[in-house]
Amino acid sequence: MSEAAAATRSALSIGDEMTPLARTVTQEQINAYADASGDHNPIHVDPEFARGVGLPGTIAHGLLDMGILTEAVARWAGGYEQVASVSCRFSKPLLPGETVTCTGRVIDIDEAEAIATVELEATSSGGARVLTNGRATVRLPRQREHTR
Repeated sequence: MSEAAAATRSALSIGDEMTPLARTVTQEQINAYADASGDHNPIHVDPEFARGVGLPGTIAHGLLDMGILTEAVARWAGGYEQVASVSCRFSKPLLPGETVTCTGRVIDIDEAEAIATVELEATSSGGARVLTNGRATVRLPRQREHTR
């Protein structure tokens, strides 16, 4: 982590907000994710099938959504190595062409463990909360002890 990011994280307070991150998801990304993950469930790659089971069309994989959420946390925290954990609930589908915006707010700081807990949310441009009950734990830089 850069010294500037470390200084920012060491000055963290409860209530501080994470820098939002917005990403538009395309069907091409969903298809690439299906290939990379091996998850070719037709609700993700076959619009006719997806509509046949009551969806408005194909939907992004939940873990693709969560990957974007994790990217948001990592960018704000100063790198992926600062992210100790990310969890969430997949609550609504994210459709191709929609933009997901990931936000967060610091809800706890454990100085002894040098960990901050961030409450997370991801909302689609269609207004749906696509990820709820989100939490991340982020490593904080440890304060250096001065010796005489």
